[in-house]
Amino acid sequence: MPQAPDLPKRGFAAMDEDRQRQIARKGGENVPDEKRSFSQNRELASAAGRKGGESVPDEKRSFSRDRGLAAEAGRKGGQASPGNFAHDREKAAEAGRKGGQNSHGAKH
Repeated sequence: MPQAPDLPKRGFAAMDEDRQRQIARKGGENVPDEKRSFSQNRELASAAGRKGGESVPDEKRSFSRDRGLAAEAGRKGGQASPGNFAHDREKAAEAGRKGGQNSHGAKH
């Protein structure tokens, strides 16, 4: 949420983005693996991602406007993932393409 232009930034908002990320990362690292619901429940993670995506207006959906960008994101995610996509670049690219096609506002 943008801050009013006439108010100075204070506290967390006044920190540079790298420092904010560093603090947020520490908070996430403090959650034990067994309490990380998304790592334990893929359906829950998928539903949360879908819900987050639905809240973005069509004109701001970069993957629905740029299928190449979606495919590249799928490739990068696949390379970083220890799962199925890690060893199958084409599968990762296909997942990115499908994700781009299924997002709201995509041209089929």
